[in-house]
Amino acid sequence: MAARSGSPTAAPTDPRLIADWTRRLQSVDPAVAHLLHGLVAELAPALADHFYDGMLQDPRANRFLDPGQVQARLKPSMQRWLHQLVQADAAAVEALHQLQEHVGQVHARIGIPVDLVGRGMRLLKERMHEGIASGAGSHAEALAASLQLDGLFDLALESMTRAYTRSREAAGELDGSFRLFSLIQNVGTERERQRALLLAWENTLLYALTAEQPGPLEGLLLSRSEFGLWFLHKGLASFGETSETRQVGELAERIDAALRERLPPATSAAGRRVLLDDIRGWTAAIRDLVGILFEGIGDLESGRDALTRLLNRRFLPTILRREVALQASTGRQFAVLMLDLDHFKAINDGHGHEAGDRALQHVAAILVENTRGSDYLFRYGGEEFVAVLGSVSQTEAVAIAHALRRAISGAPLALSDGTRLQLSASIGVAVQDGHPDYERVLARADAAMYQAKRAGRDRVVVADGPLPEPPGHHAGQD
Repeated sequence: MAARSGSPTAAPTDPRLIADWTRRLQSVDPAVAHLLHGLVAELAPALADHFYDGMLQDPRANRFLDPGQVQARLKPSMQRWLHQLVQADAAAVEALHQLQEHVGQVHARIGIPVDLVGRGMRLLKERMHEGIASGAGSHAEALAASLQLDGLFDLALESMTRAYTRSREAAGELDGSFRLFSLIQNVGTERERQRALLLAWENTLLYALTAEQPGPLEGLLLSRSEFGLWFLHKGLASFGETSETRQVGELAERIDAALRERLPPATSAAGRRVLLDDIRGWTAAIRDLVGILFEGIGDLESGRDALTRLLNRRFLPTILRREVALQASTGRQFAVLMLDLDHFKAINDGHGHEAGDRALQHVAAILVENTRGSDYLFRYGGEEFVAVLGSVSQTEAVAIAHALRRAISGAPLALSDGTRLQLSASIGVAVQDGHPDYERVLARADAAMYQAKRAGRDRVVVADGPLPEPPGHHAGQD
């Protein structure tokens, strides 16, 4: 199976920062260190409460901090961080610095504003200063402890910010590259496909409006159509934020609003004709705008796997960040499927690497045929694939996973010597649970896939509750 992915490659450590950490830890007076250790031991729970109470007062924090997760995970994490910060000695400076870098990388993945982190640090220092003032044996000791505390917090924040800035810059460059990357193997074909899907939706609406009973409203909305899902999950990500994409979004919202407001009362044939004429005009404008968008899109090979023609993992963080943001703004869940081709080593060993390559291409084609145009398909590495399914419930995601498993097992690969090679796959399913760090949903799908392997292969396992960590993942990372 493919090697597991870890954190992005770290930049070389700043020797000046490490030297500052070392000097700070070597020069601390033992009495001061003892005072700080005692304060954290006594106040850690109250400090964690103070930190997150202050953070949650900012409306922006609602996107990043769920009260349940704060209580169950983040407050204990904060207490451990405080203990590690004040108890470290000069021999542990590298580990201490790496811890802050990891925290900064997590903050970058989540996209939490730097000023929120800075505010939390300030709140912690203020409360700690109060404890120092009441617990120090002398004014001089209180001053020395306050200076030591401020130095430790400032160095921690500098290390976090360094990693945060580096990660955000890399993510920004990748997002820019993604907008230049087509995601589409044939621009002309995809343009015509989306025009056809838009026309098919319009015809469906026409038939519904001329029928005595139009049917369920949700099934007629443009946002729920194949075209609407493609535009939300792929079109916007590919074309970026432009005046054209904004206009398409506004027109789609106008169409759905008109259907919601006017369809139930429009019981007369004349009323429905007026509604249909309005919608046709807006749909025609959408077709024109989509044509303009496609004229400016390129087809870069650097983001596609050469063997399977699926996306490679380079753009997976970009897609997952976008789906997390969509979930936060629209409430629409997304799911990740992690799929591993069973007994792949035996295929290579028994039939040769050419057969292994053909098996991967065969499975990739099945994935394309059995997923929606709004879904993203990646070759994750080796014999592993990832599908990102937008706007799905857990029930829908599981149904798609089972359909993929059946399609793979039901389509043996014909080899050049006439052998029919039976294939199967183990699939892990994870629905985004509201946590803003996309690595968590990916890790949960990965763990579910490994459980499917251990349970006998050729099956689907849902990440529903605690699952064992898969090999290569670091347990306990936030």
